[in-house]
Amino acid sequence: MKTAIIGLPMVGKTSLFTILTGVHEAARVGSLEARMGVARVPDARVEALARLFDPPKITHATVEYLDFPAISKEALRDPSYMASLRMVDALAHVLRVFESDTVPHEKGSVDPLRDLADAEMELVLSDLVVVEKRMERLDRDRKKTKSPELDHEFAVLTRVKETLEAGTPLRNLEFSPDDEKRIRGFQFLSLKPLLLVLNLGEEDAPRLHEIEQQHRSGDLAGLPNTAVTAICGKIEAELAELSPAEAAEYLASYGLKESGLERLISATYALLGLMSFLTAGETEVHAWTVPMGSTALKAAGAIHTDFEKKFIRAEVVNWQALIDHSGYPGVREKGLLRLEGKEYIVKDGDVLVIRHG
Repeated sequence: MKTAIIGLPMVGKTSLFTILTGVHEAARVGSLEARMGVARVPDARVEALARLFDPPKITHATVEYLDFPAISKEALRDPSYMASLRMVDALAHVLRVFESDTVPHEKGSVDPLRDLADAEMELVLSDLVVVEKRMERLDRDRKKTKSPELDHEFAVLTRVKETLEAGTPLRNLEFSPDDEKRIRGFQFLSLKPLLLVLNLGEEDAPRLHEIEQQHRSGDLAGLPNTAVTAICGKIEAELAELSPAEAAEYLASYGLKESGLERLISATYALLGLMSFLTAGETEVHAWTVPMGSTALKAAGAIHTDFEKKFIRAEVVNWQALIDHSGYPGVREKGLLRLEGKEYIVKDGDVLVIRHG
């Protein structure tokens, strides 16, 4: 699963990407090339299980981020830029909320809602070009051949085109499963799940949660398939240089319990419809990423394809029960370790032991 970090110039987008992934500016190739990096999904359950089993190997789930050059008309006309952007699964749009005399805003003033509207319009217009080209070809094909399939696609795209012409992102539309499948290949940008990342100034850090909630319940309320989180890039840059104990003390000085990056990564994970199940033992504690609603069979396949092919049963226990009863002997004694079949829907935080042929 890939998430693109996008935004206008001078919003703190690239600094955020660097702090998230540890990938620095020197890694960029070409002025319009995206840079890729991987961020670890913070998970206290992994840490707790690692303390219980003390394995030599601990593996967290990860999210892949791509840092795209700033949104501009030049970038959105570049075929390689657009092709790369359409291949991601979600967009994390960094909105500048901080004021700075030394970092001028390209539009002369700080207005995150204006910046969001401007960027969304660029994505809408880009999608409109794709729709119009496809509808032109469809129109020619429908004149040559009578086809219910072509007629259906044309009807769906007509609805899409009308929405885009009204300046509305496609996230605002609801599609039937069949129609969603028909348009999936177009990779419309304004249809992708959107995480709005409010980048605050240091002076606003003590009110970070309050400001986040104000935006979430105010002007940004009710936006379909959209999540909102707030960070302070300056604080996150400081935290990246500190030990865990020093970081906790530094956060506490601002009245914060966790870093903005932890919440940003978790919000990305949730927006993509992902969750983690775990495997745990004396050799390794591992968090595995699967879509919400995955069966035990699919979870087994996430570990190894052979486990899916030769699946027999899954032993399942909640991670907290495993901690509370000091491991597998304790949960077996209490009858908390269940045997489940391949259709079992795995829950976030389940610990699985796969029995296979």
